[in-house]
Amino acid sequence: MQQLKDKIVVITGASSGIGAITARMLSAKGAVPVLLARSEKKLKETAAGIPGVFGLYTCDVTDESEVARVFTEILAAYGRIDILLNNAGYGKFAGFTEMEPQEFDDMMDVNYMGIVRCTKAVVPHMLQRGSGQIVNVASMAGKIGTARSVAYTATKHAVLGFTNALRQELRKSGITVSAVNPGPIATDFFKTADPSGNYQKNVARMMMTPEYVSARIVKLMEKRKEEIDLPGIAGFGIRLYGLFPRLADKLTYNAMNRK
Repeated sequence: MQQLKDKIVVITGASSGIGAITARMLSAKGAVPVLLARSEKKLKETAAGIPGVFGLYTCDVTDESEVARVFTEILAAYGRIDILLNNAGYGKFAGFTEMEPQEFDDMMDVNYMGIVRCTKAVVPHMLQRGSGQIVNVASMAGKIGTARSVAYTATKHAVLGFTNALRQELRKSGITVSAVNPGPIATDFFKTADPSGNYQKNVARMMMTPEYVSARIVKLMEKRKEEIDLPGIAGFGIRLYGLFPRLADKLTYNAMNRK
């Protein structure tokens, strides 16, 4: 188990939700969270609740030059990046015919290419040091597709494919590559994904608190685990789904398609 004290942890999408809560939890463990998000105002509001030392940078993960500049500044300021938490992302639940191709592009640009850009910015440094951890927040949607989430599901499948392949590529480098696959979380994510609130009502009994998810992310960092599915019972269901995917699709259609 690695100690998180004094670890430099860069967190994208850190202005709210699990990004912000994870930053506070890491600070309480003695780590130095470095918060990244597009809104400086929201970042400062989040930073007000952090008990220890922290960093704060505005960064749009869809802007390649900005990502490169910000990570260069972070490395110059702190000398290293021990852990990268790729958390920035959003979703929109709508039928395939209801969404424009540009919406598919935009979501992939943030959810997938944002991770690629930030990971590109830290891997050479971690390779040079021979240590580090990259934690990508994917989703259960990356393992099971459901109706009215075609675009979002595709981005998370991409994130998991990227994570699994990169883990193998870097396995003997000293760098741990991890995936976090949560189900629904009670955060502002649903303001964009589900403005009607219908999906949230339908899955209320399955909804996890962001505090629970953040605590599990911190534990994953401490144990350098390669993957966690949340909640745990969902992970069991995922393994069964992997054995009989087409049969499971038919049997669980009504239960799973609640958007």
